[in-house]
Formats: sequence, C-alpha cells, structure tokens
Amino acid sequence: MTSNGTVLPLAKNVVVYKNGDPFFHGRKFVVNQRQILTFESFLNEVTHNIQAQAAVRNLYTPREGHRVRELDDLQNGSQYVAAGFEKFKKLDYLNPGAKKPAANRKSEGIQIRTVYRLNVSAKWRKTIQMPSVIHVFRNGDLLCPPFRLIVPRNALQDWEKILNMVTEKANLRTGAVRRLCTLEGETVSSGENLENGQYYVAVGAEKFKKLPYVELLVPKAPSHNLR
Repeated sequence: MTSNGTVLPLAKNVVVYKNGDPFFHGRKFVVNQRQILTFESFLNEVTHNIQAQAAVRNLYTPREGHRVRELDDLQNGSQYVAAGFEKFKKLDYLNPGAKKPAANRKSEGIQIRTVYRLNVSAKWRKTIQMPSVIHVFRNGDLLCPPFRLIVPRNALQDWEKILNMVTEKANLRTGAVRRLCTLEGETVSSGENLENGQYYVAVGAEKFKKLPYVELLVPKAPSHNLR
C-alpha cells in the first residue's frame, strides 16, 4: 500500500507454453503490473523470452483453449499457451513430451495423404513452390538497410502469416508488425498484392513515416537495371 492509501497490485507468477510445441517445458514469468502496464507489453515480453518464431498475439488456457484478453485476467500460479494469429492447438502442455491422442494422429495422417493426392502435377508443384522475394525497410529507420524476405507461394493466401514472418525479421522497437506499406505509404492488404523484387516498409502501431529509404539505404544500381 502506498502513502496515499492506494493498494498496489500483487505480482502474479504464471507459466507460458508454446502453441503446438509438445516438448517445450514452459517459461515462468513474474507479472508485476507496476512494471508491465499493458497486456500488449506482456505479450512482447513473452515473444522475446520464449523465442517464439512469430510475435505472440494471444494467450490461451492450456486445457480448454479459452482466450485471455486482459492483463487482469491472468491468475497467479496458472499456466497459459502463447500463440500468434494461428488457432489454438490442443496438446498436453502440462506434460511436455507426451504423445498426441491417437485420434489426433489419425486425423493428421488423413490430412497429409490428402495433400499428396492433390499434388498430381509436377509442373503445378513447381509453380506453387516458386517464392516471392521482397525487400523490407523498418519504419522510420534510416540506419538499417532493408532485409530480404522470401515469401513461399503457399503463404501468399495467409496475410497474417506473412506479417508474422516480417515481424520475426524486422524486430521493431514498437513490437509486432501491423502493416506493410509501399514506399508511398499505401497499405498492402494481401499477399497477392506483393510484387516480386519490390521494396516495402514494415510498420507497427505507429504512423507510417515517409522517408528517402531507397535513396539513403540502397546502393545505386547501373542505369540499365533501372528501366
């Protein structure tokens, strides 16, 4: 309790697992609301500490998969599962290394066989597997050159997955990448709108900053390449 009578929130101890990872033993977090003021800040902290492949955007209860929406909803001594934008995957998180239920394995086997039956044309498989390559600047950053991102063709239909891929490589100080913009500041809304070999800007929750990214960070190419 402070001098003016305000009761400070107690720190909460929670354990967080990775969505879909049956071998991750969980990471313990002490949630002190005097230091972690928002749920978004806690998700960023989880992303960094569990070394998630993509930014953590959701927390779920491990048994029923109920979504946690607020920092106040965290219960002291409880366990949670960290996920990006993908669906919650029901596993035995509290017993790492445990095998999946037989029904789940059977279902997954059916899904895999279905995928192979669809890939009947070698020419079609080659077309599907050709990736798109884009170059991405970090919003407002005139010190770091753009990074190269290879986007598999089968990921172009999943825009959230692409944003997660950009988030992982961009490491924005503001957290997760919320938008991908053209150099003019126009928001790209789907993977189908990405142009192979073009430059884009990764933007978080902040406003887009129109700066001379290419002029300052990209070496000038020979004139015949600028047609």
